Amino acid sequence: MEKAIIKPEIGLDPADWNDVRTLGHQIIDDMVDYLKNIGETMPWKPIPQNVKEDFKKPVPHEPADIFEVYEEFKQNILPYPAGNIHPKYFSWVQGTGTPMGAFADLLAGIMNNNVAIGEQSALYVDKQVINWCKQMLNYPEEGSGILVSGGSIANISGLIAARNTIVANSKNAGVYAASGKLTAYCSSETHNCVSKAAEVIGIGNQQLRKIQVNDKYEIDIEALKSKIKEDKETGFIPFCIIGNAGTVNTGAIDPPDELVQIAKVEKIWLHIDGAFGALAKLVPAYQKRLKAIGEADSVAFDLHKWMYMPYEVGCVLFKNAASHRAAFTNAVSYLTAHERGLAAGPETISNYGMELSRGFKALKVWMSLKEHGLDKYAAMIAQNIDQAFYLGKQVQRHPSLELMAEVTMNIVCYRYNPGGLDDDQLNILNKELLMRVHEQGVALPSSTLLNGKYAIRVANTNHRTRRVHLDEMIAGTVEIGNTLMKEYEAKLFKFDFLTAANSKI
Repeated sequence: MEKAIIKPEIGLDPADWNDVRTLGHQIIDDMVDYLKNIGETMPWKPIPQNVKEDFKKPVPHEPADIFEVYEEFKQNILPYPAGNIHPKYFSWVQGTGTPMGAFADLLAGIMNNNVAIGEQSALYVDKQVINWCKQMLNYPEEGSGILVSGGSIANISGLIAARNTIVANSKNAGVYAASGKLTAYCSSETHNCVSKAAEVIGIGNQQLRKIQVNDKYEIDIEALKSKIKEDKETGFIPFCIIGNAGTVNTGAIDPPDELVQIAKVEKIWLHIDGAFGALAKLVPAYQKRLKAIGEADSVAFDLHKWMYMPYEVGCVLFKNAASHRAAFTNAVSYLTAHERGLAAGPETISNYGMELSRGFKALKVWMSLKEHGLDKYAAMIAQNIDQAFYLGKQVQRHPSLELMAEVTMNIVCYRYNPGGLDDDQLNILNKELLMRVHEQGVALPSSTLLNGKYAIRVANTNHRTRRVHLDEMIAGTVEIGNTLMKEYEAKLFKFDFLTAANSKI
């Protein structure tokens, strides 16, 4: 009888733990220096073609030395980030992170918890962070919530709960449980993720009523009331209003008090998309205006935006914990709680959301709030708002710049307008200007369209930004704009409307 050949058993732990220790020390030293000196670097630079080609190499089959892997990271990845940790970053709405937050992610990665089930510390930290989030927004103590990847999933979760609460048996029968087509309502300035949420919950984009806005880009309350009335008379089933606490384009706040009253009268769900703006509630000047958020049925917001946490961590809160649980719970035998042992822990978090596999994202929130305290975050948010109002005034003071929307919070929209050009020409001019602002390392604002007009958009959720950075951006914008006009006069730059590449905004 042949003797069985037993292969040596293998694993993924290092052969030499001292190498890992050495590399770990080196990484920490390098990254501390990187963060310390981030303001001295270019905010952004393009990725060379040879580096892009390197990312096309096939999957490796043989192991590589860990020091060589790290060197490749420093050469091909670290030098080419999006730039959102730089003090001159103002694109979209992205947070800057902190060293302690990064350390928390390192610790969470080493623990490698699945924060969904089991008697483990991470579940208790997760629950404590949710309680802190309720306290931050003055949400009912008996309410509930869940940490998610970001605003998109938070808004989807809110709309799922809205549908399943307002329409009996919709959890089982979906939209077919309703006696008519379900309709939801938001302003035309609402983030695109809400449209995706409408698709996910089955009502479709056609049933998401996008209500016109006023001259402050807030939802038109009378138009909202009129549309709900019209839909009900036509046989539709209104079930949810989505209000904005800070629109993505201008930072406008839909009046929460009036939305709360409409939702109560119509007996429909009120969800607030407060992805970044809900946290302005921490600032005394905004507490009264945003007070009614605590009366909404659900509110979504991101801690990786205006709480400066590392990606990714968002949150959605629910006023009625029972409705929240009923919307997502689904009993299965393999998740049954036990009296003792590992399975004796808190109720599985999958009864409150879509995911069963969840990383320990609560740890960076817990450690960051422990490090700085809530008052420091409130002061930081207030500083960002003050900086935005300062920037708005600087724009208004300059004869070649035009403020495109009233500054209401932390977003400033402006354009270079030297006079003598129509809106089509200004659109092309400012698009080219923005790209050069990026390429020359002046700053990293983004863009948007306001009533068809191209605007340079500055969204300030950056704890590293100082007024000098805003002054430099203004000066750079004007300098590049003046250069473009000289190029236009010298026929080196033209407003070519016949070329799709130029005219496409």
